[in-house]
Amino acid sequence: QVQLVESGGGLVQAGGSLRLSCAASGRTFSSYAMGWFRQAPGKEREFVAAISWSGGSTYYADSVKGRFTISRDNAKNTVYLQMNSLKPEDTAVYYCAALTPGSSVQPPNEYDYWGQGTQVTVSS
Repeated sequence: QVQLVESGGGLVQAGGSLRLSCAASGRTFSSYAMGWFRQAPGKEREFVAAISWSGGSTYYADSVKGRFTISRDNAKNTVYLQMNSLKPEDTAVYYCAALTPGSSVQPPNEYDYWGQGTQVTVSS
């Protein structure tokens, strides 16, 4: 069992930066690959980024590549999403999730555990 709590969301102007954190409980955190997703009003939940259990492999949606960076600290049971050069279209609720071992990183239904989400609003 893994419980996830996101933090770090807020209101930022276009071009600004935010760093999201996802704190996990449970001793098995380091065995899970982790992902970040986002969901804007009226839209489906979409993949943003993922990171392997060791941190050695990372994956990004084309829309955030070069602007967002995912990382993790297994000693702190935390995964991060550094978001730079934010755009109004990045506005959404951001969720972290723990990936079922051996699954593909992009489909939301491949993830076992989800946080409650944190709101990110980018003003133009």
